[in-house]
Amino acid sequence: MTRPPLEPFHPRDPDYVGRVRASFDLQQAMRLIGAHLAVVEPGYTEIHLPYRQEITQQHGFIHGGVVGMIADSAAGYAANTLTPADSSVLTVEYKLNLIAPADGERLVARGEVIRSGRTLIITKAEVFAIKAEQWTLCAVMQQTIMAMHGRKEKGV
Repeated sequence: MTRPPLEPFHPRDPDYVGRVRASFDLQQAMRLIGAHLAVVEPGYTEIHLPYRQEITQQHGFIHGGVVGMIADSAAGYAANTLTPADSSVLTVEYKLNLIAPADGERLVARGEVIRSGRTLIITKAEVFAIKAEQWTLCAVMQQTIMAMHGRKEKGV
């Protein structure tokens, strides 16, 4: 499934890809569930998550909490692509709608910046369950991110 063209955003950090990937690698939670950061572009990221029985709920679908985790991280890292090199990001709030079971061989969370301000960045995410190469939208999220200027992540 192809994604629609994004509004052009211009990163403030020429090494944003390396910084975002290094930050993602610090997330033990993403490692725990088996997620990986597949795409990093200005204002856009994708997190891919293969199906694993250990992250399912009682019906065999990937748990909604895990769906929320990858939506939050995808949109948060989309925001982080646009922050200066000496900054990091933190989620202030998000609203997640689970609209179909996360029933697939893998999930893809697509995070995208809607509006990038100096301190607050508004993002959205869509999570798709992919089964037999059929993409089903299973969750949508809107999020507010706070840019923390002059404050890097622990370990970066």
